[in-house]
Amino acid sequence: MPTRTTTIVVLLMIVGATLTGLLLWNRLPDLMASHWGANDQVNGYMTKFWGVFLMPLITLGMLGLFLVIPSIDPLKANIAQFRNVFNLFITLIVAFMLYIYILSLRWNLGYTDFGMSKAMLPAIGILFFFVGYMLRKAKRNFFIGIRTPWTLSSDRVWDETHRLGSVLFMVSGVLAFIGSLFGGMLAFWFLFVPLIGSTLITLVYSYVLYQQETKA
Repeated sequence: MPTRTTTIVVLLMIVGATLTGLLLWNRLPDLMASHWGANDQVNGYMTKFWGVFLMPLITLGMLGLFLVIPSIDPLKANIAQFRNVFNLFITLIVAFMLYIYILSLRWNLGYTDFGMSKAMLPAIGILFFFVGYMLRKAKRNFFIGIRTPWTLSSDRVWDETHRLGSVLFMVSGVLAFIGSLFGGMLAFWFLFVPLIGSTLITLVYSYVLYQQETKA
């Protein structure tokens, strides 16, 4: 997806979500639920103003950051090689953020007959799966991907680490999706154990590959 098209689509999504919040303003409580624990119980609140505007503002800031990154990276020519995939990632992560926003609005309208973890995990699973796909396409750069001192020092270490990381993140996405069938604390384990495990494995793997390369 071209960058211009991505920017237009994402801005329309953010504007649409914000307008939805404004249209529902009078039906929302003055103090809105904003955070849920692992047991799907509300444990955080914020005022209506921030409940309606904070997520769209954060998402808009993320879009700005994502658009700036490719132009300031010293290895921006490498980012250009997978820019279309990165643009799809931008669209997907913005859609994820706004999906969470809509879930929050729904809850605060009084429709609390769903568990937040169960509702969120399928979307997180899809996001992780796509991140795995993007890792396979990513070329060495300073902002996007598995950035360790060793992957940034070698194209070979970068490529091999990202090949493994791609599989691990896709598996993590599938497990997160499965976790949505359970919800609550069990869903928490399906999400964070694979994610932490994947991060540690790729960290160690990149170091081992770099040591092998420097000793060859």
